[in-house]
Amino acid sequence: MSTLARARDPFALAPADRERLAAHVEEALRRARQSGGEVLGALTVSVDPAVDPSAVAFASRRRDEPWSCFEQPDRDRFALATLGELRMLAGDTNVGKRRASGSRRTAGEDANVGKRRASGLRRTAGEDRFGGVARAWRELLSTAVADAADGPRGAGLVGTGGFAFAPDGGRSSHWAAFPPAALRVPEVALARCGDDVRLTLAALAAPDDTREDLLARLDRRLAELRLAALPLLDPAPAGRYRISSAMPPEHYESAVARAVERIAAGDLKKVVLAREVQVDAPSAYDPAAVFGVLREAFPACYLVCVGRGEASFVAASPELLVRREGLRASTVALAGSTRRSADPSVDAHLGEQLRQSVKDREEHAIVARRIERTLRPRSVWLAAAPEPALVQVANIQHLATPIRAQLAHPISAVELAGLLHPTPAVGGEPHDRAMALIPALEGMDRGWYAGALGWTDAAEDGELCVALRCALLTGSVARCYAGVGVVRDSDPAAELAETEVKLQALLPVLAG
Repeated sequence: MSTLARARDPFALAPADRERLAAHVEEALRRARQSGGEVLGALTVSVDPAVDPSAVAFASRRRDEPWSCFEQPDRDRFALATLGELRMLAGDTNVGKRRASGSRRTAGEDANVGKRRASGLRRTAGEDRFGGVARAWRELLSTAVADAADGPRGAGLVGTGGFAFAPDGGRSSHWAAFPPAALRVPEVALARCGDDVRLTLAALAAPDDTREDLLARLDRRLAELRLAALPLLDPAPAGRYRISSAMPPEHYESAVARAVERIAAGDLKKVVLAREVQVDAPSAYDPAAVFGVLREAFPACYLVCVGRGEASFVAASPELLVRREGLRASTVALAGSTRRSADPSVDAHLGEQLRQSVKDREEHAIVARRIERTLRPRSVWLAAAPEPALVQVANIQHLATPIRAQLAHPISAVELAGLLHPTPAVGGEPHDRAMALIPALEGMDRGWYAGALGWTDAAEDGELCVALRCALLTGSVARCYAGVGVVRDSDPAAELAETEVKLQALLPVLAG
C-alpha cells in the first residue's frame, strides 16, 4: 500500500498484512470445523506512533457495544484500548446472555452468532470467579491463531474487564452492566508503550461461518476507526449540580464507631468502610471528557474507563493489585493516607506525620503482612521494602510498600489477582469476618468499587489495579465511592474527613 494511502488512513492494512489476516482467519475456521467449537483468529500490526488508543476507542465505539481504556501515562505512556465483544467470560450467566444477544450486527451477518456466543459463557460468579475466568481464557487461547507476541505490553490477543468487590457484587440495578466477573475478548485492541503502537484485529470463527463473512466484518470495523482528540469537559454547563450522600454522614460515623467496638472486642483487627456520594448533573456525562481530565490530572495513576451504552465506570487509582511478567509478580501494599498541601513545607510535614502515625502504620502493616503471607508459599523468593515510602498524587498521599516475587510455578495474572483480592487495604483482617461485616455496616452494594480492573494477554501476563478513586456514570448521574481503613485507634469524625479528601479526586471533575 502506498505511503499516501496510509497517510489518509492510518489503519489501512498493507497487502502482506491482509494476506496474513486471511490466512489466520482461514486456519481458525479449519480448527473450528474440526473441533466443533469457536476459535479466535487475530492479526497484529504497527500503526502510526501518533495514534492515541483511548481517543480512537471513544471516537469509534458503536452504540451499546462494550469498550475499555486503560492507561498509566507516567509509565512510558502505556495505553490499552479495546472495542467490541467477541466473547464475554462473565460473572452471571443471564447477564452474559443479554450482552451477547444484544450485540449489534450489521446486515447480512449471521443472526445466530449472538446465541452461539451466549451458549459458550461460563458461570463464574462466586468465590472461584477469578479461577473460572482464567480457565476459560486459557481454553480460548489454546486453539487461537494469532501472530507471535511482540511489541508493547498488551499487544496481541487480550482480555480486558473487571471483577466486583464481593463474589456476588453488582446485583443492584445501577450495576447491571458490570457483573461480578467480566473479562471481554474485544474485536479491536490498540496498545501503546512509548512510540510503539500496535493494532490487533480479532474474529471468533464458528464452524458455520465463512472466510468471506469474517473478513468482511473486520473490514467494516477497520473502516469505522476514527482519529479524534478526546473531547473537552464543558466548564460551565447550563443548570445546577446536586450532590447528596447515599447515607447521612452521621450514619457513616456510626458505622465506624461500631466497627471500632468490634475491633476492641477482639473480633477483628481492621475493616474498610466506604460511602457513596451521588452527583446529579444538569446533562449526561461524557465519559471521554471525564477520562481526558483524569489522565491530565493523575498521570501516575492507573486510569480506567470501562463501559457499555450510557453506563461507564471510571477510575484514577493509585493502587496496583498485581502485575505479572512471566514468573515475576509485582504488587504494592497501599494503606494509610493524608491530604496534600500547596505549601511544600506543609506538604512535607503532613507526609512525615503520616510516616510517624501509629494508627496508619498499624493499618499499613496489616495489608503488607497479608500480601506477603499469600505470595511467599508460591514464590522462590519475595522481597518487600523494609519501610513504607510515600506515594503522592494530586490531592492525597499514601504509605506504600512495593512487593516483588519470583513465582515458583506459573500462575496467571487473573489467578494471582484472585489470590490477593481483596487485600486488607479494601477489605479487612481477618478476611472472612471483615467481608461479613462490611455490607452490614455500609448498607450499600459496592459493585466494582474496590474490585479489580485490568487486562491479561496471550501469555497470561497482565496487570490489574484496585478500583479506587472511581465513579459509576449512568446518564446524568455519577455515583462516587471512597473508603477508609478502620482500626482500634480510629476516630469516626477523622475517618469521615478522610473520605472527603479521597472524594476530592473526582468530585471537582463531576460536579463542576
